Amino acid sequence: MRAVIQRVSQASVTINGVKIAEIQSGLLVLLGVVDSDTSEDIEWLSNKLTNLRIFNDAEGVMNTSLKNSHGSAIVVSQFTLYAQTKKGNRPSYIKAAKPEIAKPLYEQFVQQFETDLEQTVQTGAFGADMNVGLTNDGPVTIIIDTKARE
Repeated sequence: MRAVIQRVSQASVTINGVKIAEIQSGLLVLLGVVDSDTSEDIEWLSNKLTNLRIFNDAEGVMNTSLKNSHGSAIVVSQFTLYAQTKKGNRPSYIKAAKPEIAKPLYEQFVQQFETDLEQTVQTGAFGADMNVGLTNDGPVTIIIDTKARE
């Protein structure tokens, strides 16, 4: 799994002019899935996102987690995170899992994240053409890959 996480002061997902998800302070998570992802990847990533200390404490230092800051989250599926751009000018998405594999893993990740965070996590609509709006707070943007675990 590959996630691009952004600390936001607000974020939303709109489909066909209808806002389906909206948060204030928290994380916007763009999530890509590959065929080799497992429940171990899901548990590791969910735990990492729940406890990653990227929110400011009382002294203005990034020392507080999403869970401890009581922030919210939106998770949006995004197969383009596995784009390959080595050849030519048209990206290849061959590494991204097909929907029949990706959707259940995406849904399992959201469930695990809700369990770890102890709150409801909002989502986009899997496979839909979405407009994602956000105000990046910081800016803080981090890329996490469960296969690299850097």
